[in-house]
Amino acid sequence: MPDQSVLVVEDTQEIRELVTTVLERAGLAVRAVGTGADALAEVRRDAPDLIVLDLGLPDADGTEICRQIRTETACYVLMLTARAEEVDLLIGLAVGADGYMVKPFSPRELVARVQAMLRFPRTAASAAPAAAPAQQLVRRLAELEVDEDSREVRVDGAVVDLTRTEFDLLAALASRPGRVLQRETLLREVWETDWEGNLRLVEAHMSNLRRKLVAAGLHSPEIRTVRGVGYRLVA
Repeated sequence: MPDQSVLVVEDTQEIRELVTTVLERAGLAVRAVGTGADALAEVRRDAPDLIVLDLGLPDADGTEICRQIRTETACYVLMLTARAEEVDLLIGLAVGADGYMVKPFSPRELVARVQAMLRFPRTAASAAPAAAPAQQLVRRLAELEVDEDSREVRVDGAVVDLTRTEFDLLAALASRPGRVLQRETLLREVWETDWEGNLRLVEAHMSNLRRKLVAAGLHSPEIRTVRGVGYRLVA
């Protein structure tokens, strides 16, 4: 992966240097900054393939930086956090992070996670929705509409604001209504990885997706959990 680039955003110098060193040894081109402002400047100058983003930055909260990054690029975002509480985790994922690691972390695991994500580069072109056959552009299931062409979700005609990942999860379920999709299947289809350490990532994003659909007034269909297996969309 000699041409793939990573931007490390971490204010603690020791951690920044450690992450930079282990990723460079893995053959990646690494840039490193210590503030959110510098991170946004680097993204706008030359967007990387992946960003390792510290949640606690001196000039801005990492979740807000992630939110702004998402308006600039579709690159992967792997969050580093010393706060393992569920609320922080879910807030981070809701603004578009693709994964997280809790400090202290294993450098070997960090490299493995980064390599797993970069195995399927997410370029601007590949991140754009592919055109579907005309008869499949809009899936209508009771009160729910999933428009794969415009990448919009509507409940009783009202648009629901979803992140890219939440849309992709719902589109996967809506394409096979009633069928159980394993969490591993969703990892491969949505995140394009089979790294099992990301299974909780599916659960967190699914939780956010359900919450938004319920808040929009959706009663049918509903996302049901098949314990120990995965999820299905049931009318």
